[in-house]
Order: sequence, then C-alpha cells, then structure tokens
Amino acid sequence: MAETEHRPTNFIRQIIDKDLANGLHTTVHTRFPPEPNGYLHIGHAKSICLNFGIADDYSGRCNLRFDDTNPEKENIDYVHSIMNDVQWLGYQWDGDVRYSSDYFQQLHDYAVELIEKGLAYVDFSSQEQMREMRGTLTEPGTNSPYRDTSVEENLTHFEKMTNGHYEEGQCCLRAKIDMTSPFMCMRDPVLYRVKFAHHHQTGDSWCIYPMYDFTHCISDAIEGITHSLCTLEFQDNRRLYDWVIENISIDTTPRQYEFSRLNLEYTVLSKRKLIQLVDENHVAGWDDPRMPTIAGLRRRGYTPASVREFCARIGVTKMDNLVEMGMLEACIRDDLNANAPRAMAVLDPIKVVIENFPEDQVEELTAPRHPNREELGHRTVPFSREVYIEAEDFRESANKKFKRLVLGKEVRLRNAYVIKAERFEQDEQGNVTTVYCSYDPDTLGKDPADGRKVKGVIHWVSAQHALPAEFRLYDRLFTLPNPAAAENFVEAINPDSLSVVTGWVEPSLANAAECDAFQFERTGYFCVDKESGEAKMVFNRTVGLRDSWAKIAD
Repeated sequence: MAETEHRPTNFIRQIIDKDLANGLHTTVHTRFPPEPNGYLHIGHAKSICLNFGIADDYSGRCNLRFDDTNPEKENIDYVHSIMNDVQWLGYQWDGDVRYSSDYFQQLHDYAVELIEKGLAYVDFSSQEQMREMRGTLTEPGTNSPYRDTSVEENLTHFEKMTNGHYEEGQCCLRAKIDMTSPFMCMRDPVLYRVKFAHHHQTGDSWCIYPMYDFTHCISDAIEGITHSLCTLEFQDNRRLYDWVIENISIDTTPRQYEFSRLNLEYTVLSKRKLIQLVDENHVAGWDDPRMPTIAGLRRRGYTPASVREFCARIGVTKMDNLVEMGMLEACIRDDLNANAPRAMAVLDPIKVVIENFPEDQVEELTAPRHPNREELGHRTVPFSREVYIEAEDFRESANKKFKRLVLGKEVRLRNAYVIKAERFEQDEQGNVTTVYCSYDPDTLGKDPADGRKVKGVIHWVSAQHALPAEFRLYDRLFTLPNPAAAENFVEAINPDSLSVVTGWVEPSLANAAECDAFQFERTGYFCVDKESGEAKMVFNRTVGLRDSWAKIAD
C-alpha cells in the first residue's frame, strides 16, 4: 500500500495497525469463506470488500475458501457463481481456490485428538433429547448420559461413524466443555454428524461431516489466517473458536473479529428468505434484477465500482443499523452519471409529423456520447419527417412551468431543431396519437435568428430508423423498509416492482452488448439485458435520474 494513499480507518484496521506495530504479525492474511448453498448478495459484498480490501491495502493475502461441510445443500453451480462474483467485484484470491473439504482428513485427526484428551465424546441421544438437555438462556443444561464414556469406547464409536456403521441421526460427536456455561455454543456443541451424502469435491469418500464451528477455526489456523473477520452473530461462537484452537496441536493461533452485518432497506438478506423468493417464483431466479444478489445487481446494471463505493460509504462498525436504499442508488447514479454514454429512448411514444420537412429527406445529425467526456466521441442520430416523442411531453395547454411541447408553442428537439405544435389527433379514448408540427430549419445547434427564446428541450427518435425495444422498469421489491420484520415478509412484496413497456431507441444502440449501460436522456439509467436480441432489444432500468423515493418521503 502506498504511503500517500488515503483510506478510511475503522476498528478492524486499528487492530491490524496495532498488531503490525507490536510485531504480533509481519503480514496480513485474511479469507472470505462463503458456503456454496446459494448466490452471494450485497451483504456478502461488504465482507468481500472488507477482506480483500484489507489484504490489498496492507500488501497481504486473502484466500477464497468454500465452507463446504453441508453437501446436501451445496452444489458446484453455486461455487462457480461465487467465484465469478468475487472476480466481477474486482478482486483476486491468493493462490488456488480452497475448500474446507481439503482439510477433512486433518479435521478428522484433530477430532480424534480431542477424544484422546477426553475432550470429545460420541453421543447416541436423539436430537429431541439433546435439545431438552441443552437448557435455556436462563437455565443450565444437563449432562448427556454418554458424556463420561471412556476414551477407548469413544474412539471405537467414532471410527464406526467414520466407516459408515451408524445411521444418520443415530449419533454424533460432541465437544466436552461445560453444560452450565452461560453461552449456549459452549454447552457440548456437536462437532461431527453422520451424513450419507455425495459431496461436490470429495464424492463419497466421507459419510461424516464436521460442523462449521469446528471446521472454520481449524481451517483458518491451517491456512495461517491472521485476522478472521465475520459478522456479529458469531460473536459468542468466538469462545468455541478459541477453545478448539487451544485444545488441538496446531502451531498458528488466528483471532476472530466481528463486525455488524449489512441490513438494507426494502429487501431481505436472509439466504433462507431469498431461496423462498426463488423457489416460490416470486422472482424470476437468483439473478432477477430485483434481487439483492450480486448477480441480480449486475444484471440490473450496477457496476463493480458502485458496489465497492457503497461498501466504503457504509463503513465497518459493531453497530447494527438499517442502511437506506437511497445510499446504494446514489452510488450507482454517481458512477453512471460520470461514465455512462448518453442515448435517446422513447418509452411511451406518440408520433410527431413535421409537415414542412421533406418526406424523402434524412439528415445525419451529430450528438456527443457524453456531455463532459470528449474522449467518448460522438454518435450519429438520423433525423426525418416523422419522429417519436414521449406522450407526457405534449399537452394541448399548460402553464409556464411546463417547458415541453404545447399546442401553438415551440420546443427544441435534443441535438436537433426547434419545432412548433400546430394540431393533433386523438383516438376514441381521447389519447393523443399524432402531433403535427412545423420546424425552423435555421435552428440546428443555434437559437432562432429573430431572438425569440425557446426554453424547453425534449428527446426523440426517428420513426423511420428507431429500433423496437422492451423496457423493464424495476422498483423496490418490497413496500416496507424492513420486510424481514413483517410476520410474513412475502405479503410485503411490491406488486409494482416490475412493469414492462415497449418503445423505441435510437439506432446507434444496434450493437450494444449485454450489460452495456446508458443514460437515456431525461429518462434514467438503463442497461442491456441478457435476453436482448436482434428482433427486440431489452433494457433494464437500473435507477432513475433522481431519487424519486426521497421526494415521496418528504
């Protein structure tokens, strides 16, 4: 990390600075340990940016290690999606991808060591019996009748577990700690359980699988992790983390530090709830642009830089809070305002016929791709006798605040001419279908010669050249700021979270590729969806030009 580089501090960085200054560590080694049982979401992005960002800033290393100890809920597709998300965010893990399953034999050996030290035993109690013996937050637990089984018998039973002689649920290996501990995680927690499940990495080599709390700390120690960062729900589990490390023969001693998890308005970040949204078809998959998954954000048009900036702005603390959705939207709005090329699209079209423009004439006009970035160059925009404008941009009559097209008055077409509305046609329902106009041919790129002022500017596309397009207008998935607190969060789903309209885009977008982002002038920021094709382009609205929700709140 360069000496002159500015980076905001937080309590974790302060701990690292102190450790390095005191010589406790000479380098920083972190890890990101996702469980491959679903897609990553924006909360995981916070952890990714923290772990990989710290490693980058301190010229250290960060491992990507899959916590793959529950094969029934995991699959290789999730592994690949997580790897893709980490790289999309702009990070690269140190060395090869790691798996907890890489250490299954070592974990097994450490379990045997605990048994030999009289610190673990095989329990044949049922799950219901174990729950009853565990006690409550106000009442201590009671010892299992198997707690004092001899070391020799426990070794025999554990070997039988390992070799598949016991059925699932028949027994488990538990740590022998303290059934009266005020911390529930220390009341003889389960270390291993029997599962006859095919594993995506180890196949059918094992029929017993270690629990997360036993696996995680040992994996950290094996990999030489210096600072093991996790969210606050694992705060009490740090006692078990330390107990395991202290009672096995391993040289390194990693330390666990906890920070608050991300809670974001108008969404849910519980993996269980996200799976429910997908399984019950409330959304169109894990990458539905309404989902808070990294895949969903990417498809909606969020950029890696905007997600990293969001994670930087919310900071790292031990204080739980609910982050405003507007903060995330501000990050992508700032990014796209600075970087997204401009284009014109009409989402609710009515036709404008410029009667004094020659019927067979087409002018090739030039427009900047970005108003502040000359290096992006210019685009060609065809102009013809018939164009489409937004229906809301025309009124038969209006007050002075309406600076768009009004009958008998003038407006400028963006990067083109000044036109005047002369008359219009309506359908049987009274909707305007066509506006007939005249244009001033001496107003291309300049004000009218007689000095009259034309204040309004509207966007348009040539009816002859425009490309048909579908626009998917996404809004917040839930109507409540904190849907997770609702009795049934599904009932809080916003029925208007997606609306689909068809319209037109300028022809310069013909070769736009998936995920290409644009500011559709006066409309919002959009990106090309993966379902876009030659027959019909498909654009997802990423975010509006302004924070409309803030206005509603005010």
